[in-house]
Amino acid sequence: MLKHISTADILVFFFYFIIVSCYGYFIYRKKKSETNNSSHSFFLAEGSLTWWAIGASIIASNISAEQFIGMSGDGFFAGIAVAVYEWVGAAALIIVAVFFMPVYIKNKIFTMPQFLENRYNSGVALVMSIFWLLLYIFINLTAILYLGALAINGLLGGEYFHEIMIGLAIFGAIIALGGMRVVGYTDVIQVGVLVVGGLAITYLSLTIVSEKFGFGTNVLTGFNLLLKDAPDHFHLIFKKPAAGASSETITKYLILPGFAMYVSGQWISNLNYWGCNQYITQRALGANITTARTGILFASLLKILMPVIVMLPGIVAFVLYKHGHLPQLGNGGKDGAYSAILSFLPSGLKGLSLAVLTAAIVASLAGKINSIATIFTLDIYKKYISSEATERKMVWTGRAAILFSLLIAVAFTWNDVLGIGSAGGYTFVQKYSSFVSPGVLATFLLGMFWKRTTAEAAIIGILVGFGASVFFNEFAVTMLGHETWLYTAFRNAAGEYEIPFFISLSWSFLITVIIMVAVSFAGPIVNAKAITVESSMFKLKPSSVILIAVILILLSAIYIRFW
Repeated sequence: MLKHISTADILVFFFYFIIVSCYGYFIYRKKKSETNNSSHSFFLAEGSLTWWAIGASIIASNISAEQFIGMSGDGFFAGIAVAVYEWVGAAALIIVAVFFMPVYIKNKIFTMPQFLENRYNSGVALVMSIFWLLLYIFINLTAILYLGALAINGLLGGEYFHEIMIGLAIFGAIIALGGMRVVGYTDVIQVGVLVVGGLAITYLSLTIVSEKFGFGTNVLTGFNLLLKDAPDHFHLIFKKPAAGASSETITKYLILPGFAMYVSGQWISNLNYWGCNQYITQRALGANITTARTGILFASLLKILMPVIVMLPGIVAFVLYKHGHLPQLGNGGKDGAYSAILSFLPSGLKGLSLAVLTAAIVASLAGKINSIATIFTLDIYKKYISSEATERKMVWTGRAAILFSLLIAVAFTWNDVLGIGSAGGYTFVQKYSSFVSPGVLATFLLGMFWKRTTAEAAIIGILVGFGASVFFNEFAVTMLGHETWLYTAFRNAAGEYEIPFFISLSWSFLITVIIMVAVSFAGPIVNAKAITVESSMFKLKPSSVILIAVILILLSAIYIRFW
């Protein structure tokens, strides 16, 4: 029996489902001959995505269950400070649009391993292909499925977790099997549902706060009540905990270590994610530089809006829970915050919220498994398994990879083998992704902008970055103590000393860069495979300059207000 869901809700949801399915099938049929016969068309939608489709697809693929559930949950616990992921991400997208994309497009790069092979050698590309496939399947796919099923299951009454997980996997596979062109254009609908529906849910949640406090249904009053009732949730910076600080204060700092994370950690995480990630760059790699750059800047603009949609309802849930209006959250379990808010919505709008969640989850699933298929097919299967494979066989290999990766993710998510629920969804993804990001970002940055970087340095850098991340996260406190000039470790909720992972990330990246530079000095002054970078590559059109200025002004206003 479905709880909280009416016939009107079901009709709204199925209307969304039919629209997305029919539009996806229309795109597939329209380009069927290209999709079936061209691997580049299937994996990259080469040359066919407009700037608005690129921007919408980037956001639709990025905003998923870990944001709606994980980020909303961290908003419930820590407040607006968690929006740093989104707002630094918006700034990082500007850097990617201006500096990264011209390098990729000029060198006709279609996959991130291809860049590493062109700049270094096939060994570097193979190592990173394997790293990325493991990360995408065991961290990203599992988190999307687990948190997505958790959210929708909460809305439907809590009895259908596994059925929902299977349904999401099937829906995502159906879209991904049509290729990148279908993923990209259906994402336009998905992001439309996500933004419009998400804003509507945030608006209504604020009116609920106003109503519960006896001021009628006024959205501005609701927001002002949040500011008044939870002032500690509206600061972007957490100070370093003093001696005797509460467990809650320490936990917040471990997740978001104040100003220290702005020095390097957040930038490393975001530049790696937005600039060196097949899952994101794939949308723009098949376009020309003007279209790609405009699309990425459009995504940056949309990114600023995302905390309003995915984080603010978490603060609403905190205030309502604090005053006894959300007893279902028990002891304040943060990952249930978003679903708890949705229980207040009237008939019909719950169906819209279900569509919003499903749109975010399915778009991310489809984009992620398409990237998995792209890397496996173009960078492993074609090069090491079947070099004579036809275009048609490569497309079908990609489709097989889509289904196989989903089966693995479902198997590991079925009983939460990886502990996503105990770690907290958003923190789980960010922490374990950071194990890879120091070596990856150092390899890409030095490869793009320092001609002396060698292949040997790249291999060593990737391994050192991973090893350093594991050391700082798992062994440093035991070996070096909890207080050193490198870091201060704090006791977490389990009573164990832990270094804030953004601090660990910063040191891992710095060590990796130093070692890569030292190794590269043993090679020639200009590496034979160095990339030629010209200042003309980074010249911006007036429209791009205006868009960048708007983004920076909006970010500055936010930080001035809530610092």
